[in-house]
Amino acid sequence: LHRRGEDDRSSYSRLAPHPKACLTATVLTELKREAYEANLALPRHGLIHFTFGNASALDRARGIFAIKPSGVPFAKLRPADMVLVDLAGKKVEGKLAPSSDTSTHRRLYLAFKPVGGIVHTHSCYATAFAQAGRAIPHLGTTHADYFSGEIPVTRKLTRKEISGDTYEWETGNVIVERFRKNSLSPLDVPGVLVNRHAPFTWHTSVTQAVEIA
Repeated sequence: LHRRGEDDRSSYSRLAPHPKACLTATVLTELKREAYEANLALPRHGLIHFTFGNASALDRARGIFAIKPSGVPFAKLRPADMVLVDLAGKKVEGKLAPSSDTSTHRRLYLAFKPVGGIVHTHSCYATAFAQAGRAIPHLGTTHADYFSGEIPVTRKLTRKEISGDTYEWETGNVIVERFRKNSLSPLDVPGVLVNRHAPFTWHTSVTQAVEIA
């Protein structure tokens, strides 16, 4: 009987999920929910058009972020649709392809250590400045609540950077280059205009990144 009991416990230990595994699954489910709610906030606030925009939320301790799947209309999104990607660029979980901007998000997470959430929109006014290649001047108090100075604009990407198969990664590179060149803090200046493209914003959480957007 004693031996049988030991065998039963051994079988149970093989079948039952480890408590740590359950905790990890819960944390990652919450990460997907956080990213999902941030993505739904974008059309609600008029920050995107069609499927052109995305938000991601990072679990820095695990090196995994949740991001909107590519090409899925916002109205059809579900929390389970969020795709989990690690900071090495490997898809960890998800049936759908991650956003085409995933490499840009990953590049920024790697460079800006305090950042825990990133948002990319095509909001009309910020996109107009980005398309014109002009920074947004520091003129108002609301602007000052979020940014310590102007909202900067990157240089133009080169033809080689645009035409290669690493365009999204290169987009992240020109953002990082702009911040390093001018010694900008990503939390003092939590956003940028990508020249001839559109804005990216970020902060310690994706909820704050949406507010800044």
